[in-house]
Amino acid sequence: MPTTFGSLRRLVLTPSLASVTFAGRGFPAEPTETTERLEAVPRAVVCGFEWGIDARSQWEVERRLALVDPEQRGFAYEGATMAFTVLDAMGRGRRTRDLLTGSGQPHIFLAYIGIGFAMARLPRPLWTKVLPDLTGTPYHPTMSWLAVDGYGFDLAYFHTRRWVDEQRRPKPYPWQGAPEYFQRAVDQGIGRALWFIHGGAPRQVAAAVRRFAADRQADLWGGVGLASTFAGGSPSEGLGVLCEEAGPYRAELAQGSVFASKARAYAGFVPGHTEAASTALTGLSVEAAAKLADECAPEAAGPAGAGSGGLPPYELWRANVRAHFRDTGDLLRPAPRPVAQGAQAAPVGKPVQNAAPRPAPPVKRPRPEK
Repeated sequence: MPTTFGSLRRLVLTPSLASVTFAGRGFPAEPTETTERLEAVPRAVVCGFEWGIDARSQWEVERRLALVDPEQRGFAYEGATMAFTVLDAMGRGRRTRDLLTGSGQPHIFLAYIGIGFAMARLPRPLWTKVLPDLTGTPYHPTMSWLAVDGYGFDLAYFHTRRWVDEQRRPKPYPWQGAPEYFQRAVDQGIGRALWFIHGGAPRQVAAAVRRFAADRQADLWGGVGLASTFAGGSPSEGLGVLCEEAGPYRAELAQGSVFASKARAYAGFVPGHTEAASTALTGLSVEAAAKLADECAPEAAGPAGAGSGGLPPYELWRANVRAHFRDTGDLLRPAPRPVAQGAQAAPVGKPVQNAAPRPAPPVKRPRPEK
């Protein structure tokens, strides 16, 4: 049973299910079967948040999350992580750490995004408390930049006029000791949001990306690749159009897709639409894309952003994936025919996590405006 204070928190903090629909947000996407699939994502997040903010125990939350369909379960963990992060930041709990070192570990990629959703609702002075100590767990703290990605997604999804139409840039924040990279990670989240805002329609998504300043478009395309592969929402022919529209940013689109495949494979469940998108955007199966991600991972780095050229290890990882596609020329070859999206792929096990890094250096880009 929920507590009284938990119920009050839920009423104050939780978006209604109607408010996260495309119609409720006023997005330009036309209602279709595709938009219905995409709308299921924020609904799952809201449900996870409600369970997390209202529950008496982690055990109770985990039992509810286990009832969610495997395709949507990671999104529900996003919401639960968001709730636990808010509660921990406002108090002294360790709910988030317990969740992410327990049943939430397979969904760690999306859980970091849930931390970013919490950041969008907390004052910046409390951000020092949002990231739990996950020392010893895979991908920490390298992939914690997905929290900043989640923060950017939240800004674009719930405050579209300011962050998409007006293309505002948030004030830098020294996440992992790299304030100069903060804007880029935010843009990756905004790119993911554009996929939802435009209902997975490739030409509309591409037009929205091109309205942004040139120095932001590469990271936006990375976000589009991640969202289109992880969440789905586009038929096979639409994925081909997306590749054409990406033009010189094909490697960025493919990089986002590779990270989405890695996240799905690590969670142990790969839906058919993820397999189709991976094949169309990268020419690789999900299993092969996840293996590529492992091969491109940089060596374990020290705390903060102690990467090459001042870039955090997270960006070095992304740059290595992009370099693979540019060096091999794979994206210039005709992609294999995608599998039908209705087909269900078998669950995939966790790939090897520690692999040799690629030596290719990242491409330097102009520093964003403050």
